[in-house]
Amino acid sequence: MPSSMLLSLKKTTLSACFVFIAVTGTTLHAQQFNNLPRGVPENENVYSGQILRFLEEVHNSKNEFHSYMLLRHGKVISEGWWAPYAPSLKHTMYSVSKSFTATAIGFAVTEQRLSLQDKVTGFFTDELPDTVSQFVRDLTVKDLITMSAGQSPDPTGSILKSNQWVKHFLSVPIVDTPGTKFLYNSAATFMLSAIIQKITGERLIDYLTPRLFEPLEITGIDWEENPEGINAGGWGLRLKTEDMAKFGQFFLQKGNWQGKQLLPASWIEEASSFKIKNAPDTAIALKAKSDWAQGYCYQMWRCRNDAYRADGAFGQYIIVMPDQDAVLAITSETADMQNILNLVWTYLLPAFENEPINATATTIAKLEKQNAQLILPAPVFKASRLSKEIAGRTYTLETNDASIHNISFKLQSKRSGYIIVQFNNISDTIYAGRNQWRTSTLHRTSGIPSLTGTMPPAGKNGQHIPLAAAYTWTDKQSLEIKLRYIESPHSEVWRLGFDKNNITLRIDNSLKGMSPGGNDKNPVIKGSY
Repeated sequence: MPSSMLLSLKKTTLSACFVFIAVTGTTLHAQQFNNLPRGVPENENVYSGQILRFLEEVHNSKNEFHSYMLLRHGKVISEGWWAPYAPSLKHTMYSVSKSFTATAIGFAVTEQRLSLQDKVTGFFTDELPDTVSQFVRDLTVKDLITMSAGQSPDPTGSILKSNQWVKHFLSVPIVDTPGTKFLYNSAATFMLSAIIQKITGERLIDYLTPRLFEPLEITGIDWEENPEGINAGGWGLRLKTEDMAKFGQFFLQKGNWQGKQLLPASWIEEASSFKIKNAPDTAIALKAKSDWAQGYCYQMWRCRNDAYRADGAFGQYIIVMPDQDAVLAITSETADMQNILNLVWTYLLPAFENEPINATATTIAKLEKQNAQLILPAPVFKASRLSKEIAGRTYTLETNDASIHNISFKLQSKRSGYIIVQFNNISDTIYAGRNQWRTSTLHRTSGIPSLTGTMPPAGKNGQHIPLAAAYTWTDKQSLEIKLRYIESPHSEVWRLGFDKNNITLRIDNSLKGMSPGGNDKNPVIKGSY
């Protein structure tokens, strides 16, 4: 087929909304999820072969990608999800949330509900400590939004242990003149969320819904809250990869969406431009190599190559590239966030051209095939006769931090099996595949790997945590179950040993594994039948 015909056909096909089929247990769910226009890389002057090279280098790296979506000229030109991650699934944003919080401040400033020069203490007269220092009195909204609150060290960890986050924040000493020194401070972003709720009477997520989420058709999201019912602000937002891409495109279009100016272009420019240096002047070599030494904006980071980004822990990115008229959204789990950005600059940036380029039908087809086949492989299945012996048994475990009371197994199916886990008063069935991922929904309320330890808002029967799992026997008496919490970056491996009527369980999680020896201290939980 001639390349011109191929491009025309693919453009028509990709412009339509497509449907994702999710398998949960044995039930199929169809869900329509996307509405950005689709395009073909070469039609937007981007080399498909260079995107393929990027995907190859991602595969060869130590980073675990979960999804990516690349836009140029407002069109999605390449996208992929590494199964069991999928387009219809939300993903924990971690600090990408901060950029949405800052955007809420932009709306409030535009509506003249506040000024960046407003004093923080003026919003919370009832939460002030008995003694208020001059530095605390001087603290402004702008100091919060530029990460220059003057506190040291970052008080976020201690605030998470409190039931009154606002009051705790205002009681933390400020040691540097506000506005003069950068220190990353997620609690400062929480205070922006608290200010929005204070002046509007609405949670941050509710305030943004008619102003941002509804116009961009971002639906089905949630945002973690503190004990006082205030959205965390600095973290805790969960949304889909395409939602991330829409937000980046909204910034690239300087606040305009489908012909309507939702936010003034002046705010977008202000929010995405250099505001405060976050590296010492002596770090010239660092500045040339690091995307964390280019300066900080309003809850966004400047990048090399005149780009800027929202980013979240372990590799969540919305990268806006004005010079290329492009946006890149990435979800992943990595211990080296700079390495992912290096891959972007080394392999994707050269893909962009300003002049028309010749299309190669073979390369375009290869890229689409590669995107469709992205997968994080399940453990290679090995069998054990013990599957039949333990079927139907219920093992009771000793008291443990994972809150698992008892566990039973049915692993005799040719394609998959399931494990029934009693988390104190909640019973969950975990489906686990052989050489493939099977999905389940958990209702447990604690123990899910999380950087902050906080959880998404509870549903009627608990947290409704989507999970994908697969299992294998590593020897005749050792069972290994890989669990992926597919609306977060993190996963676990449950390692079970069987000895007559006794059982042991050790749970290793990828979050702890980000640090050397992080899982070494995980306890072995004992139990018996």
